[in-house]
Amino acid sequence: MTGPLSALRDDLLAIMDRKNHWAWPVFNEGHASRSQLLLHFQQEFDVYVRDFPVLLSRVHARCPHPAVRQDLAENLYEEETGKLSKGVPHPELFLVMMEGLNFPRARFTGIDLLPEAAAYRAWIDAVTTRRPWIEGAALVTIFIEGSVEDRRRVEASEPEEPVDLEAELARNALVRHYGVDPRFLDLKRAHHMVESGHRKMAWKMVLDHAASPRVADRVRRVLSRSLDLWLLYRDGVARACRIEPRPLAAARR
Repeated sequence: MTGPLSALRDDLLAIMDRKNHWAWPVFNEGHASRSQLLLHFQQEFDVYVRDFPVLLSRVHARCPHPAVRQDLAENLYEEETGKLSKGVPHPELFLVMMEGLNFPRARFTGIDLLPEAAAYRAWIDAVTTRRPWIEGAALVTIFIEGSVEDRRRVEASEPEEPVDLEAELARNALVRHYGVDPRFLDLKRAHHMVESGHRKMAWKMVLDHAASPRVADRVRRVLSRSLDLWLLYRDGVARACRIEPRPLAAARR
């Protein structure tokens, strides 16, 4: 890939490189209390996990390209039904994972979004309902569904090496630090089964249809704004959990 599309890919990867919040170690390395962990997962569920199939369906319905709609439909089918992996919808698998933490399902209804979380969700709703389909596709399939791991996956010249998934799950933070039985982690198993294909699909559909400088610039701006709002959202969660940034000197030790 050369020229403008290569530049767009590099710019979008640079944005995804920054989708990494300073408070993640608190949640990912077992430092969060159970109440902090619950608040974190409640906000994630209400902001995007519960409605992720809906977000995909909005993009699908607005897309004029049959080949792209087919890819989106496959992703939507898996998220809504799980029939390509574990046979259970992904939002349901999330709630099963929460049950492994002894967080009852009732704790995931009637959630009050933090102001920053509500602002991020309002942006997601606006882009997926009122902006051109490709901007919604970039937001939902690249930014929301993606992570800082996207560069490794997108730039890889060889297929990923097989991994011992069950061994990885045994080392998962929820298992090691919070005593979750790995049998509750079918969401992780489902992601492992389909994620590689979905990541490649996401990047291909956006880059294939962002050939004009005007469209490419709009996609850049959507992902850049999404990152800004996501970082503010995660700041809001950290603040609500009373998690403070570590001093720079301490962070370097």
